[in-house]
Formats: sequence, C-alpha cells, structure tokens
Amino acid sequence: MSKTYDLAVRGGTIVTAADRYKADIGIRDGRIVAIADEITGATEEIDASGLLVLPGGIDAHVHLAQPTSDGTLMADDFESGTRSAAAGGNTTVLPFALQVKGTSLRACVDEYHAKAQDKCYTDVSFHLIISDPTPQVLGQELVALVRDGYTSFKVFMTYDDLVLNDAELLQVFEVARREQALVMVHAEGHDAIKHMTRTLEDEGKTAPYYHAEAHAQIAEREATHRAISHAQLTDVPVMIVHVSGRDPMEQIQWARKRGMKVYAETCPQYIALTKDDLKGLNMDFEGAKYVCSPPPRDEDSQKAIWEGLRDGTFDVFSSDHCPFFFEAGGEIGKNNTKAKTSFKWVPNGIPGVETRLPLLFSEAFPRGAYHWRGSWR
Repeated sequence: MSKTYDLAVRGGTIVTAADRYKADIGIRDGRIVAIADEITGATEEIDASGLLVLPGGIDAHVHLAQPTSDGTLMADDFESGTRSAAAGGNTTVLPFALQVKGTSLRACVDEYHAKAQDKCYTDVSFHLIISDPTPQVLGQELVALVRDGYTSFKVFMTYDDLVLNDAELLQVFEVARREQALVMVHAEGHDAIKHMTRTLEDEGKTAPYYHAEAHAQIAEREATHRAISHAQLTDVPVMIVHVSGRDPMEQIQWARKRGMKVYAETCPQYIALTKDDLKGLNMDFEGAKYVCSPPPRDEDSQKAIWEGLRDGTFDVFSSDHCPFFFEAGGEIGKNNTKAKTSFKWVPNGIPGVETRLPLLFSEAFPRGAYHWRGSWR
C-alpha cells in the first residue's frame, strides 16, 4: 500500500514571518504539500515535539573558496560550506564571486560556478565583488552580468587589494543606477585604519585585540556616511553590510529619514561577541579566532544592534561566513606564518553559516526580540 507522504514532520511549532502555531507538515517529492493538525500515512516521520519548525534560512552573505592576496587558504569550499549551511537550517546561500585585480569579471564568475559545480548541498546564487572597475568591466562586463541576473554586487572601502577610491565608487554606483542593481558596501575608512595600525604597531601593540582598536567604530561611521553620500549623489539604493554598532546605525537612520533607499545588514558576531573576546587568554593568539572586519564592539554596541533588530533598522541578518584555518603551521597554513607577528596579518573572517539561525533564536527569545520587523533571512 502506497503512502500519502514521503515524510511527515509532526508535533512541532511552526514559525513563519507572520504566524506561530502547532501543526504537522506533510512532504511529497521534496515539497511541502500539506499542513494540518495531524498528518498520517507517511513513509518516514520526524518527531518535532518541543521544537520550532521554520522555513529554510537564506544566508545572504557568505564567502566560500575565495582567494586571498597572500595565498592564505579559506577553510570552506562549496562542499563543506553548503553542508554546514544545511546543518544550520539554511536552504540557500549567496557567496561572492570575487574579481581578482587585473582579471576579467566574467571569467571570475565562470570560475566560481566551476568551483560550485556538483558540490552543493543547498541552493546557491552569487553576488559579485568589484575590485578592478576598469572601463571594460564597467562598460561591458558588469552591464552584461547584471542583465544575466547578477543584480547585486559588493564594493570595499578598505583592504589593500580590494579598496576602491571615491571616484571608482561613484563610477560603480552610476552603473548600478542605470542597470537597476543593488550595491553592497563594506564601509570602513581605509586611510584611518592604516593610520591606526601604524600607530599601534609603533607602540608595540600587535596582539589580535588591537585589530579592534585599529578598525575603530569611528572609521566605520565615517565610511558609512561617505557611502551614503555617494549613493545620494548618484541616486542609487545601497546596502551597508555587517553593521557593528550605534555610530554607523545612526548614519543609516539619518539617511532613511530623508527618504534615501539605504538598507542595512548585521551579523551574529555583533550580538554574541565583544572586542574583549579578541584578548584571548591574556592577550595571546587565541584572540585571532575572533578577528573579523568590522570587529565586535562594546556592550553598548551590542545593545544598539538589538535595538536595530527590533525597530527595523536592519533588513537582513547574515553570517558573513568567512572561515580560515587557525593553525599557522603545516601545508595548510604555510602562507600565514606572519599572523603571529602582528594583528594586521591575521586573515579577517570568522565562521557562522551553521550557527547563524541557532544563535539568533537562542539569543533573541530570552530578550523578547523575536518580533522584529526585518527579514528572518
């Protein structure tokens, strides 16, 4: 006798963007075909009693198999990264196809598709990263890629191998406006960070903790305001990614009050960590595990991020998953031996695609912050 359903998820509490209720779910051929008080007649059953049953998560900001300027290897490729994503309740991830300076943007996109081919446990789509906005890229390749469906791309206001100057940013923004694309901005002031890094190193302050001092919130605030000003000048929507605290949030809120289309993203590290975590055990290298940019801030910044999740300042809650191997020795880490000499050589990025949704729910429910106006994605 054939069964009505391939799988039944029974006894759980279903949580959607609008509702929360107890029900069973019936699945056939990989699709939800029934939601009812009781589902019977399934080949396989999952007992979800006492658990939340959620739609699949969409992590809109992850980095997988991405090259680095110094040859440091990223810890996740598409196989391991999407497997982790699925384990964390995600059914779709959006990594970045990074343009290496001096190369064709189209060729970089093709290379990323090849890296992902037959290796993914979840659905995958791509944002672009523009690092070399040549006339060829802006006039032909980027336009063609947007028309092919790559309608979001990221630009950087820091990192030696990725930073765009103001003239380049404005040129990219102009293309985005004409082609109706969304620009994602890593907003940190490059020159301010370089200045602070030199100052701290001259003072002998090289432990991972000082990464947070060099990447001061002031530099993030300034760059956020500058990115918004460029967007206002060119009349293009922008998303400020991985917002870490109150100062950049206030710039975003200022812009929205004036009718500008400025979107905002934050991440688990800004609700679960502070810069004190970068101290490690007595300012040792353990703090390198928490080095990301922008870095976690102080407790007031954590409070501000929760306020932003509640009041709708944030539209997206993504992981910015960007993992590197901690150990510097051996074949895997042979190009990262400088990391212990100064915080500036520690690869910027931490994992999070598997823990993003669990952290959000475990942290949000005790705080009463789960009815926020942004997207659960």
